Amino acid sequence: MFAKPLDTAALATTSRRAFLKGSGALGGALVLSTYLPLRQAKAATFADPPQPNAFIRIAPDDSVTVLIKHLDMGQGTTTGLTTIVAEELDADWGQMRFAFAPADAKLYNNLAFGPMQGTGGSTSVANSWEQLRKAGAAARAMLVAAAAETWKVPAGEITIEKGVLRHSSGKTARFGELAAKAATLPLPADVKLKDPKDFKLIGTRLPRLDSADKTDGKAIYSLDIRRPGQLTAVVMHPPRFGGKVKSFDAADAKKVAGVVDVVAIPSGVAVVAKDTWSAMKGREALKVEWDLAGAESRSTDALMAEYKAMAREPGLKAAARGQADPVAGAAKLLEAEFEFPYLAHAPMEPLNGVIEPTAEGATIWTGSQFQTVEQATAAKILGLKPEQVTINTLFAGGSFGRRATPTADYVAEMATILKATGMKAPIHLLRTREDDMHAGYYRPMVYHKVRAGLDGAGNLAGWEHVIVTKSIMSGTILDMMVKDGIDSTSVEGVSDMPYAVPNFLATVHNAKEGVPVLWWRSVGHTHTGHVVEAFMDELAHAAGKDAVEFRLAMLKDHPRHVGVLKLAAEKAGWGEKLPQGKGRGIAVHESFNSYVAMVADVSVDNGQVKIDRVVAAVDCGIAVNPDVIAAQVEGSVGFALSAVLRNKITMTDGEVEQANFDTYEPTRMSEMPKVEVHLVKSTEAPTGIGEPGVPCLAPAISNAIFSATGKRLRSLPLDLASLSGT
Repeated sequence: MFAKPLDTAALATTSRRAFLKGSGALGGALVLSTYLPLRQAKAATFADPPQPNAFIRIAPDDSVTVLIKHLDMGQGTTTGLTTIVAEELDADWGQMRFAFAPADAKLYNNLAFGPMQGTGGSTSVANSWEQLRKAGAAARAMLVAAAAETWKVPAGEITIEKGVLRHSSGKTARFGELAAKAATLPLPADVKLKDPKDFKLIGTRLPRLDSADKTDGKAIYSLDIRRPGQLTAVVMHPPRFGGKVKSFDAADAKKVAGVVDVVAIPSGVAVVAKDTWSAMKGREALKVEWDLAGAESRSTDALMAEYKAMAREPGLKAAARGQADPVAGAAKLLEAEFEFPYLAHAPMEPLNGVIEPTAEGATIWTGSQFQTVEQATAAKILGLKPEQVTINTLFAGGSFGRRATPTADYVAEMATILKATGMKAPIHLLRTREDDMHAGYYRPMVYHKVRAGLDGAGNLAGWEHVIVTKSIMSGTILDMMVKDGIDSTSVEGVSDMPYAVPNFLATVHNAKEGVPVLWWRSVGHTHTGHVVEAFMDELAHAAGKDAVEFRLAMLKDHPRHVGVLKLAAEKAGWGEKLPQGKGRGIAVHESFNSYVAMVADVSVDNGQVKIDRVVAAVDCGIAVNPDVIAAQVEGSVGFALSAVLRNKITMTDGEVEQANFDTYEPTRMSEMPKVEVHLVKSTEAPTGIGEPGVPCLAPAISNAIFSATGKRLRSLPLDLASLSGT
């Protein structure tokens, strides 16, 4: 085991080679490495035996460090994953630490993604659950075996509680005292995991491991990295998507004090300087002539008009059952249209990272979300093998999907600039908020057209759904996930709608345009969840039925939907009579194998809408840390609320009109409602919570506004101006 405590700060800035060899700042120590080398011939799978060597470090000072293979961008992954190990180890929470794992797709791949290391789809806890439990249980078994051999007692007579091993003879030892001995013992091929009823840490509100360092400024982000001789680069991008550099004049830019170089790269022209301010001033002085012949030049209004025209034509069949025309013969027919704009991710920390040439290849420091993609992309640009590119994953100040690009766009810019400047000095690439707002990736624009029919008894008899949007996956390295022309992220939440509707048809049209699109927190569920739940409310009203009872009647085969729906309704006081000007709405949705129901209370006064309260019920399986779950739901409300009330990305003649938080305004503290989060007790394996809190908010608010005013607001952002006078 370790010869001295793990220096987790050094881990973030130590090369992968040093890490794997246990040299330098790591003190020449790797837990259990005699029995499982930190290299594998193939990517890990759910069926693999325990791998404590890959994930656990126990030091003589008794600290236990868990290596985190996922990015923590604020969602609490570092705390959640460490809790899983601590539980099986029977460790004391005070001795637990964490460090980010190196980029290694065979050792640290996301089991839900296959042979790829990355974070997304709310899979961090879900894919790591059994893997880390087995690792913790194996390490525990080896510590017990070490104690048994040292004390000459049967292993079955030894207990562990809060990091202390005990025997009835009075002998005790802490982890650090037995680590060296344990490292010489065989690695268990199989281990017995705890019965959930015996959990002591999982399910409790443990303090987050990252909170203190993020509060006092000790936490390291890529903006904090300073390497010897480091230069800063900013890029001037084309004003329209698809534009290219025709020519540029760098004479005035090079006159700016501190500017070192100006180079053309595939995505624009980079200005490299000794500091950020000089680089930005140099870019202001730069003159670029753009080739816009193949660039996107349409406005968002024109694109939406094209979407609506496409919706009138037959589309690709995503799901179908029952009669060919789902609404034929309906006693009452309802129709509705929903429009959704492009949305920016707008994380609080702008995209940035540092890349440094080394004797072995190159080293990158950034909030890496797709380590395997970024490693391979940088390697290809620099003419290296992927293993020659070290990625030091750091905290990220938000992402919401933006850092998980199939193109590794900003990392590619870093590598390209390093190569273009002769591999001489470390490069810190900074994308300002304006850079990414104008030339980034966006949640796709979407158009929905829905028809549904009620029978004579007011039951939902048929549903026809048309979606028009640009595919996120088509044309990317993930194109193989598009089946028969259908990108599942375009139709998720509709094609697999849980409601028992006998006649159903969902079709999709893949729009073609030059705007780069990407998953945005909860991906397709951001729009499908809203359409289904807002329209379901309309149908309940048209049928003269209570919105909750109407839904429950069609969810008999979906007990987890029922569980959260009933819990949210109960906790919110569903059915109570509300004062005039007050409204209450409900929605329920499953995404990423987690179930959420929300009730929103709103006040409407002369067109002014205030969201007073949001009551959420969540079933995400076993709650590893209830406080982290509640925080994620609260954060989802804060994140999604600005998209419900006002935010959108618009274009005129192909140029994005929004630039920063003045024109793309996040939720203000004064707008934030009271949020209550209630958890359904479950014995199911844990699933994700980083994204599932988003989809229900918009329909719950929209339905509440109807409850208060009798007016339906369908498209997002909600047209609150239309409520004037109510």
